[in-house]
Amino acid sequence: MPERLLVIGGDAAGMSAASQARRGRPDLEITVLERGNFASYSACGIPYYVGGVVEDADDLVARTPEHFRERGIDLRLRHEATEIDLDGSRVRVRDLDGGGERWEPYDQLMIATGAVPVRPSLPGADADGVYGVQVLDDGIAIRRAVEKDKPERAVVVGGGYIGLEMAEALVQRGLDVTLVDGAEQPMRTMDPDMGELIADAIRGIGVHLHLGEQVEGFDTDGGHVTAVRTGSRTLPADIVVLGLGVKPNTEIAEAAGIETGPTGGIVTDRRMRTRSENVWAAGDCVENRHLISGAPVAIALGTHANKQGRVAGTNIGGGYATFPGVVGTAVSKICHAEVARTGLSAREAAEAGFDALEAVVESTTRAGYHPGATSMHTKLLVERRTGRLLGAQIVGEENAAKRIDGLAIALWNGMTVEEMTGLDLGYAPPFSPVWDPVLIAARKAAALVEKDMRDSG
Repeated sequence: MPERLLVIGGDAAGMSAASQARRGRPDLEITVLERGNFASYSACGIPYYVGGVVEDADDLVARTPEHFRERGIDLRLRHEATEIDLDGSRVRVRDLDGGGERWEPYDQLMIATGAVPVRPSLPGADADGVYGVQVLDDGIAIRRAVEKDKPERAVVVGGGYIGLEMAEALVQRGLDVTLVDGAEQPMRTMDPDMGELIADAIRGIGVHLHLGEQVEGFDTDGGHVTAVRTGSRTLPADIVVLGLGVKPNTEIAEAAGIETGPTGGIVTDRRMRTRSENVWAAGDCVENRHLISGAPVAIALGTHANKQGRVAGTNIGGGYATFPGVVGTAVSKICHAEVARTGLSAREAAEAGFDALEAVVESTTRAGYHPGATSMHTKLLVERRTGRLLGAQIVGEENAAKRIDGLAIALWNGMTVEEMTGLDLGYAPPFSPVWDPVLIAARKAAALVEKDMRDSG
């Protein structure tokens, strides 16, 4: 009897692992359990589907079930894993459409259960019209509600990436949108000065922004949400979107005794093996190591999930691969503003024990005389005395955000800002000033390090 791989979760990590394992082991029997209606899709595209930038939900699906079945991968949609029996090497599975449950055996188990939206334990949080955003089914439900029910007023709770992107999507749909967040700034992964630039951008498209206000409950009428209550006001709402972030979806793993770490994610080694025999895990459900701080982190990104799934699948398929860790690189577009970060923020650097200097420069995305040149702010955090880059943040307009990639590479390789001043970056007036904003920021940061050294003797 051939060896059997059972995969729980059919999106980025799960399908990457299944596909890579198939390449290494043509004889492997592979079954994937996915409780939703879709597999192998772009969750990051959900706000653009809700906003109408992407017209059809199928456009977000990278591979159809038929694609995988043709490659000998038994992908079962609408099948939910409800229990893992480690001693018996089996998983209890519920058929959500056909009904009934059965035990599925495995020789190797891959857990790719992703993340779940944070849902506050507040009165009315489970009312109709209150939506989380994590899987494609969520996006379809929100868009259906917008088109069918014709809501006029939307409240977005939470000012992280998904909250801001969903606020923009609902503005594009013609709704009057209010965003409320308990923090004093949107996007808490950025420093306050950069967060203020983001707040200005979101106000600029007409979003009513209420910061520093905690949500205390949701008013309902007939089971449907009618308002969001904060400590300061009541905000009428026909539809509410929760953008409070996500947490690793590890309930089934924890119940089985699979170890999780301080972030709530499943603990794995570099090969994506858990500490339970023949059990692997990858994607948003696992804990990662931050390469700059050394701390465990849970960062939900499709880029990490695909890489980790590929690593796990390579090892399951008889090869050898490792996942080194993350530096927290992320980009987003919020109305006309492009936002990017990598490495540590000032707060994170301090918590990790670094003594950091900060350099902020304002430049342009193109040569100043070239049509379309727009403003961008670049911020670098560097270690005092050594000058090693610890983190970077960018807020600008068109062509600003992807400059974070060069900074992420410098960070990944442990470069100092002095070394970065000599980087051979591409230049032409339509793409950059003769001194790229990255180089200007590196020069300023290097000068700060040198001055600090002189001043401290």
